[in-house]
Amino acid sequence: MRTVLDFIYRAAGGLAALFIVSIVALVFAQVCLNLADKVAVALLGSGIGLTIPSYADFTGFFLAASTFLALAYALRAGGHIRVTLLTNRLPTRARGAVETAVTFLALAMSGYATWYMGLLLLESLEFGDRSAGMVSVPLWLPQAPVTLGLGILTLALADELVCMLRGALPSWEGKGENLLSE
Repeated sequence: MRTVLDFIYRAAGGLAALFIVSIVALVFAQVCLNLADKVAVALLGSGIGLTIPSYADFTGFFLAASTFLALAYALRAGGHIRVTLLTNRLPTRARGAVETAVTFLALAMSGYATWYMGLLLLESLEFGDRSAGMVSVPLWLPQAPVTLGLGILTLALADELVCMLRGALPSWEGKGENLLSE
Protein backbone atom coordinates (compact mmCIF):
# COMPACT_ATOMS: atom_id res chain seq x y z
CA MET A 1 0.00 0.00 0.00
CA ARG A 2 2.89 2.35 0.81
CA THR A 3 4.22 1.96 -2.75
CA VAL A 4 0.83 2.83 -4.26
CA LEU A 5 0.38 5.90 -2.06
CA ASP A 6 3.90 7.16 -2.74
CA PHE A 7 3.30 6.65 -6.47
CA ILE A 8 0.11 8.76 -6.26
CA TYR A 9 1.97 11.56 -4.45
CA ARG A 10 4.86 11.50 -6.94
CA ALA A 11 2.48 11.39 -9.92
CA ALA A 12 0.62 14.43 -8.61
CA GLY A 13 3.95 16.21 -8.11
CA GLY A 14 4.95 15.28 -11.66
CA LEU A 15 1.68 16.65 -13.04
CA ALA A 16 2.26 19.86 -11.08
CA ALA A 17 5.70 20.13 -12.66
CA LEU A 18 4.20 19.64 -16.13
CA PHE A 19 1.77 22.49 -15.50
CA ILE A 20 4.67 24.73 -14.42
CA VAL A 21 6.57 23.83 -17.61
CA SER A 22 3.39 24.63 -19.57
CA ILE A 23 3.23 28.06 -17.94
CA VAL A 24 6.85 28.72 -18.89
CA ALA A 25 6.26 27.58 -22.48
CA LEU A 26 3.11 29.66 -22.88
CA VAL A 27 4.64 32.83 -21.44
CA PHE A 28 7.82 32.32 -23.48
CA ALA A 29 5.77 31.91 -26.65
CA GLN A 30 3.81 35.08 -25.90
CA VAL A 31 7.02 37.03 -25.18
CA CYS A 32 8.43 35.84 -28.51
CA LEU A 33 5.25 36.95 -30.28
CA ASN A 34 5.45 40.33 -28.55
CA LEU A 35 9.07 40.64 -29.64
CA ALA A 36 8.16 39.72 -33.23
CA ASP A 37 5.46 42.39 -33.13
CA LYS A 38 7.98 45.01 -31.90
CA VAL A 39 10.38 44.03 -34.68
CA ALA A 40 7.55 44.36 -37.21
CA VAL A 41 6.78 47.87 -35.89
CA ALA A 42 10.46 48.83 -36.23
CA LEU A 43 10.82 47.41 -39.74
CA LEU A 44 7.36 47.92 -41.25
CA GLY A 45 6.01 50.83 -39.23
CA SER A 46 3.05 48.88 -37.85
CA GLY A 47 2.57 45.81 -35.71
CA ILE A 48 1.05 42.59 -36.95
CA GLY A 49 -0.85 41.90 -33.71
CA LEU A 50 0.53 38.51 -32.80
CA THR A 51 -0.91 37.11 -29.58
CA ILE A 52 -2.00 33.89 -27.95
CA PRO A 53 -5.69 34.35 -27.17
CA SER A 54 -6.46 34.14 -23.43
CA TYR A 55 -2.89 33.18 -22.57
CA ALA A 56 -3.21 34.96 -19.20
CA ASP A 57 -6.33 32.90 -18.42
CA PHE A 58 -4.57 29.67 -19.37
CA THR A 59 -1.49 30.47 -17.28
CA GLY A 60 -3.79 31.22 -14.33
CA PHE A 61 -5.56 27.89 -14.79
CA PHE A 62 -2.19 26.12 -15.01
CA LEU A 63 -0.94 27.89 -11.88
CA ALA A 64 -3.99 26.77 -9.89
CA ALA A 65 -3.54 23.20 -11.15
CA SER A 66 0.18 23.11 -10.33
CA THR A 67 -0.35 24.62 -6.88
CA PHE A 68 -2.99 22.17 -5.75
CA LEU A 69 -1.47 19.09 -7.40
CA ALA A 70 1.85 19.78 -5.65
CA LEU A 71 0.39 20.00 -2.13
CA ALA A 72 0.49 16.29 -1.23
CA TYR A 73 3.96 15.78 -2.70
CA ALA A 74 5.26 18.81 -0.81
CA LEU A 75 3.67 17.56 2.42
CA ARG A 76 5.31 14.14 2.12
CA ALA A 77 8.65 15.67 1.14
CA GLY A 78 8.60 18.05 4.12
CA GLY A 79 8.32 21.09 1.86
CA HIS A 80 5.48 22.84 3.68
CA ILE A 81 6.42 25.69 5.96
CA ARG A 82 5.88 24.71 9.57
CA VAL A 83 6.18 26.94 12.58
CA THR A 84 7.96 24.80 15.15
CA LEU A 85 8.78 27.49 17.69
CA LEU A 86 6.35 25.94 20.18
CA THR A 87 6.53 22.25 19.27
CA ASN A 88 10.34 22.11 19.42
CA ARG A 89 10.16 23.13 23.09
CA LEU A 90 7.66 20.41 24.03
CA PRO A 91 8.55 16.98 25.44
CA THR A 92 8.45 14.19 22.87
CA ARG A 93 5.02 12.81 23.87
CA ALA A 94 3.41 16.25 23.99
CA ARG A 95 4.98 17.16 20.66
CA GLY A 96 3.58 14.00 19.11
CA ALA A 97 0.13 14.74 20.53
CA VAL A 98 0.16 18.33 19.22
CA GLU A 99 1.36 17.27 15.77
CA THR A 100 -1.27 14.53 15.64
CA ALA A 101 -4.01 17.00 16.61
CA VAL A 102 -2.80 19.54 14.04
CA THR A 103 -2.67 16.85 11.35
CA PHE A 104 -6.24 15.83 12.25
CA LEU A 105 -7.34 19.47 11.99
CA ALA A 106 -5.58 19.84 8.63
CA LEU A 107 -7.28 16.62 7.44
CA ALA A 108 -10.69 17.98 8.44
CA MET A 109 -10.06 21.29 6.67
CA SER A 110 -8.69 19.58 3.57
CA GLY A 111 -11.63 17.17 3.46
CA TYR A 112 -14.04 20.08 3.75
CA ALA A 113 -12.28 21.97 0.93
CA THR A 114 -12.21 18.85 -1.25
CA TRP A 115 -15.92 18.22 -0.72
CA TYR A 116 -16.95 21.76 -1.61
CA MET A 117 -14.56 22.03 -4.54
CA GLY A 118 -16.08 18.79 -5.84
CA LEU A 119 -19.56 20.29 -5.45
CA LEU A 120 -18.41 23.41 -7.33
CA LEU A 121 -17.04 21.24 -10.13
CA LEU A 122 -20.33 19.34 -10.39
CA GLU A 123 -22.28 22.61 -10.39
CA SER A 124 -20.09 23.95 -13.21
CA LEU A 125 -20.78 20.79 -15.19
CA GLU A 126 -24.51 20.96 -14.50
CA PHE A 127 -24.91 24.60 -15.51
CA GLY A 128 -22.30 24.61 -18.28
CA ASP A 129 -20.28 27.44 -16.68
CA ARG A 130 -17.58 28.86 -18.93
CA SER A 131 -14.69 31.28 -18.47
CA ALA A 132 -15.14 34.86 -19.64
CA GLY A 133 -11.90 35.12 -21.64
CA MET A 134 -11.42 35.44 -25.38
CA VAL A 135 -11.27 31.65 -25.47
CA SER A 136 -14.24 30.42 -23.47
CA VAL A 137 -13.26 27.34 -21.49
CA PRO A 138 -15.71 25.11 -19.59
CA LEU A 139 -14.89 25.89 -15.95
CA TRP A 140 -14.90 22.27 -14.90
CA LEU A 141 -11.65 21.80 -16.84
CA PRO A 142 -9.52 24.05 -14.61
CA GLN A 143 -11.53 23.01 -11.53
CA ALA A 144 -10.81 19.29 -12.05
CA PRO A 145 -7.06 19.36 -11.27
CA VAL A 146 -7.70 21.63 -8.27
CA THR A 147 -10.27 19.14 -6.95
CA LEU A 148 -7.91 16.24 -7.69
CA GLY A 149 -5.05 17.98 -5.90
CA LEU A 150 -7.20 18.66 -2.84
CA GLY A 151 -8.37 15.03 -2.86
CA ILE A 152 -4.80 13.76 -2.97
CA LEU A 153 -3.81 16.17 -0.18
CA THR A 154 -6.70 14.81 1.91
CA LEU A 155 -5.47 11.28 1.20
CA ALA A 156 -1.90 12.25 2.19
CA LEU A 157 -3.10 13.84 5.44
CA ALA A 158 -5.15 10.73 6.27
CA ASP A 159 -2.07 8.64 5.49
CA GLU A 160 0.04 10.83 7.81
CA LEU A 161 -2.52 10.65 10.58
CA VAL A 162 -2.74 6.85 10.43
CA CYS A 163 1.06 6.56 10.47
CA MET A 164 1.33 8.97 13.40
CA LEU A 165 -1.37 7.12 15.35
CA ARG A 166 0.64 3.92 14.80
CA GLY A 167 3.64 5.62 16.40
CA ALA A 168 5.67 6.47 13.28
CA LEU A 169 7.35 9.79 12.77
CA PRO A 170 5.56 12.15 10.37
CA SER A 171 7.05 12.27 6.87
CA TRP A 172 8.22 15.84 7.40
CA GLU A 173 10.57 14.58 10.12
CA GLY A 174 12.75 12.90 7.51
CA LYS A 175 10.94 9.85 6.14
CA GLY A 176 9.49 11.90 3.27
CA GLU A 177 12.96 12.67 1.88
CA ASN A 178 12.83 9.25 0.19
CA LEU A 179 10.25 10.68 -2.21
CA LEU A 180 12.82 13.13 -3.53
CA SER A 181 15.62 10.62 -3.90
CA GLU A 182 13.69 7.90 -5.74
